[in-house]
Amino acid sequence: MIVLIEKRELVSDGYTAGFQREGVPSIGIVPQEFGSWVTSLSDSDINSVEAFLLGDCEERTRYPGLIRSRCSKTPLIALNDKTSLEQTLDLFAAGFDDVVSKPIHVKEILVRAAVISRRSGAQTEMQQVEGDVRVYFDGRSPEICGEALELPRRERRILEYLVKNRDRRVSRTQIYNAVYGLLNEDVEETVVESHISKLRKKLKHRLGYDPIDSKRYLGYMFNALTEQG
Repeated sequence: MIVLIEKRELVSDGYTAGFQREGVPSIGIVPQEFGSWVTSLSDSDINSVEAFLLGDCEERTRYPGLIRSRCSKTPLIALNDKTSLEQTLDLFAAGFDDVVSKPIHVKEILVRAAVISRRSGAQTEMQQVEGDVRVYFDGRSPEICGEALELPRRERRILEYLVKNRDRRVSRTQIYNAVYGLLNEDVEETVVESHISKLRKKLKHRLGYDPIDSKRYLGYMFNALTEQG
């Protein structure tokens, strides 16, 4: 999920809509509400945030400290309305990972966030291979046994999330937050089970086995096999 801190509703709505079109959940938060919001999140919720974007607001240099008190490696990107060397240097000195000028396409923001995560060790590669499954973290379709598998964006996001967290089980709530975002009251959490059921059928058809292991009350885990037989 992408979190945008921005005081102008028009700008916030434009970017969140752009991320949604790419299948990436996002929310816009006004600056005066962000402090109480970020401090009240649970650890699992804060870990579902893929990047923080900071738009137009006062005292932007104080935000890195507030965010880093909850998550040390999540990409933090400043969005500038105009280019100013002095402002850019101040933002980098304050702890921002990147400073970009608007207009900027949401796809470029996603790639920049992925690169920051890779450099920080939060994400090792722009792509990941598990057995015969290769997933990308830049919007491209996954590849199964060397061939692209076209998936609806929600199923693709679930597959990416499961592969990224392949060493641990994740709950339905964690998957929901990663796919639909926090504070989304329009979609029931149970929809995750429907998405996963459809995804499993498609993967099993291609692989010959079901790589998603599920245990009641414990959650889901991706378990690709190198060989069958």
